[in-house]
Amino acid sequence: MPGSVGSAVGSLGEYLRDQRTQAQMSLRQLAELADVSNPYLSQIERGLRKPSAEVLQQIAKALRISAESLYVRAGILDAEQSGAPLVEDAIDRDPRLTARQKTALRDIYRSFVGTADLEENP
Repeated sequence: MPGSVGSAVGSLGEYLRDQRTQAQMSLRQLAELADVSNPYLSQIERGLRKPSAEVLQQIAKALRISAESLYVRAGILDAEQSGAPLVEDAIDRDPRLTARQKTALRDIYRSFVGTADLEENP
């Protein structure tokens, strides 16, 4: 199934670029916050590289989004197994919300389901 892996990586890259843009971050800023190289992050966004789960977690933390939603998009985790992050993923995809509103909604949601500490202190 190499085609599905490629499409998952491409989809991941587009999603990361959208999230970075909504957070009003440059590629360089995100790379620095996530502690990855600028060229490597660029390759991930363009769908040329498939990052490890650890790198995805670093990027998610820098973007303040669910690491599990990135795992699903990268094909590391099955969407049906992930559960709660689907709500966070829906929040992240809503173009009507600002980055600040998305962060607030994710924080509120995590406080209700008890995952706030898991994202803050992995």
